[in-house]
Parts: sequence; C-alpha cells; structure tokens
Amino acid sequence: MKDALPHFARRMSRVQPNAVGALLRAGADPSITSFAGGYPDASLFPRDALQRHFSAAILNDGHTSLQYTVAEGNPRLRAEVVRMYARQGMNMDFENTLILQGSQQGLDLTAKLLIDPGDVIVTESPTFMGALVAFNCYEPRYVGIPIDANGMDTEVLALKLKQGLKPKFAYTIPDFQNPSGATMSTERRKHLVQLAALYDFIILEDTAYRPLRYRGKSPPTLLSLDKEDRVIHLGSFSKILAPGLRLGWMVAPSSMIEKFGILKLAADTQCSTLNMAVTAAYLQYNDLDHHVETLRQTYARKQDLMLKATRNNFPQEVSSTEPDGGLFLWLTFPDGFDTEVFMAEQALPHARVAFVPGRSFFPDSDQRNAARFNFSGPSDEKIEDGMARLGHLLKKHLVRT
Repeated sequence: MKDALPHFARRMSRVQPNAVGALLRAGADPSITSFAGGYPDASLFPRDALQRHFSAAILNDGHTSLQYTVAEGNPRLRAEVVRMYARQGMNMDFENTLILQGSQQGLDLTAKLLIDPGDVIVTESPTFMGALVAFNCYEPRYVGIPIDANGMDTEVLALKLKQGLKPKFAYTIPDFQNPSGATMSTERRKHLVQLAALYDFIILEDTAYRPLRYRGKSPPTLLSLDKEDRVIHLGSFSKILAPGLRLGWMVAPSSMIEKFGILKLAADTQCSTLNMAVTAAYLQYNDLDHHVETLRQTYARKQDLMLKATRNNFPQEVSSTEPDGGLFLWLTFPDGFDTEVFMAEQALPHARVAFVPGRSFFPDSDQRNAARFNFSGPSDEKIEDGMARLGHLLKKHLVRT
C-alpha cells in the first residue's frame, strides 16, 4: 500500500537535520571520544543528596510531589530561585518567575510568543545552534552581529538599527557565550539595553553558563540593567545540578509572564512535579554555592588541560579562545579548512574523535573553518588522549592540503 504524503505545515521546511542530533549520537557511542556535547561532568552530580530528596519527596510528600501542579511551576521552587538571585544582590519578583523544561523551552516559548513569519531576530554570530533550532520553526529572518572578546559588537548593531533594521528581539548569551566563550563587557550590556529602549525591541538573555566563572568578576545581568521591562531572562539547573532534571527558569515582564504561562500549559501542562520538589528541597537544605565552587575548580582545571593539549598537539595555524568560564573552547582553523568535512572524513573514522563543526552556529553566513570543543564532560585521560590523536591527524592533513 502506498504511503500517504505527509501534510506538513509550511514552517516544517525550516526544520531540518542538524548537528544537535549528531553530537548527541556521538556522545552516546563509547568508542568515540566526544568533545561535542555541552555535557557536565557526570561524576560531579550531587547524587547522594538528590537520592535523599527523591526518597523524601515520594515517601513523605508523595501525595503532592506525584500530583499535578500549576503550569508556572512548584511555588516552593520558584521561591528558591528568587532567593538564589537575592544572594547575588538581585531582587526578583516571584510572580514574574516561571519554571521551564530547561532553558531550551524558554527559547521555544519566546519564539512562539513573539515571532511572526518574516520577523527579524538579531543574534550573535556565531550563536547557540539550539536557539536557531528553536527559532526556525517560526520562520524568522536572522541578522548576525559579530562578536569579539567583549561579546556582541553593539556598535555594529547600532549602525544597522540606524540604517533601518527593525528586530523583534535580540538573542544573546552574554556570559561565556556558546560557542565562542566570550563575555559581553559591562559597557556593551548597557549599550544593548539602551538600543532596545531607543529602537523598541526585546532582549532575550540566556544565562545558562553564568555561574561557571573561573576568573574575574561577573558583569551585571542585562535584566538588572533593564528599566523598561524589555528583558526576558533565562537560567538553567542543567549545568549546576544535573541536565536529567530538565529544569530551568524564566523571569519575564508582567506584560508577558501570564501569556508565557498559557503557552507553557499548552505545551506540556507543567514540568515534572517530582523533579521540581526535589530541586526545591536541594536548594533549601544544601549549599548550592559550595557545589558550584567545586564545579568551577574542576572545570577550570579541565579547561587548562585542554588548552595545554591544544598548544602541545595542534598545528600552530590553529588558534583557540581562552574564556574566563563556561564549558567550551572555540577553535579557528586556516582559511579554506572545512571542519565539517574534516570531522566526517578524518576525525571520526581515523581518530575516533567528535567535535561540533562551526557552520552550525552561524545564523546568516556559511563559515566553515571553526569548531566548538567541550572540556567539561570528558575525563582528563580522554582530553589528553583525544586531543593528541586529533592533533596528530590534523598535522598530517594540513601538510597534505
């Protein structure tokens, strides 16, 4: 019997296979050393504490922790998020806080709320490919703004706005940007907020990596600089507790938060009541700041290890960023080098090493001579061995080309 043709919506033309699925598959193959996914170090998950809280949530509070709850999320967890920000000197409003299925859901909900087909989204270039996957379904147009060591070049954005660019919103990862690792300077943060007010657009601030600072002092969040309710702020427990909990949060203006709650209800009704109860208990009864400090120390050491392995093993023509935090290095290869072809034809079959080719991160251009490497997930041994094998292969390949 002949299969009926699928009657896909027009927007599905923008939903295509991408590097996200490939990197997750590479991370699941034990024969491959994967520097691809943004995986935390699984040995650092607070398993004993979480086990205690899961047991207590089921045995002592199962009548509520296994039941439905409100779409906005467990009130106790929302209150703990507010307290977490208060310790950082930021006063948040409980009513403006929404619990998410990871901050990734916040990208989808924002796109669903704000984007009409053809609307312009400003992003950094390169930017988080998971955001592009989330936004693409709603048929936007992208304008990528270049970044340097101080983050998005807001002077370039200002010039485009002056020339008539009218974005619906600007998406930014201001702290340890994925994939580049850059942190937006305080001056540029202030400038971006000023531009949003002057040219009437929203800022979507993604802070998934902000707690993982290894050196220096954190600039203020864009949310804390906003005086006109123009910032939608996303955070995540994936990088500081465990990604399997699938929990993040959103802080949004009063004019938007109710509609976000309705969209959340339509999408999945709510996050896991059990996982929210456990996470709230963890935050209440454990020292999250101490746990995050352990993560910082471990990841700083792993970053140094990968940087050293890169310097010792890779050709001199390959350069790397040296971020002050986050989970990634961004490597740039010689002009004309295609990291996607190299990984498919050389790195995977011969070195058994995976990374994320750079092309997937560019919203409106086709740049191929860069790649993202994750250092937090692999063990020390895999970092040293995998980078050595890859470097050996690169030296032979670059000599031939």
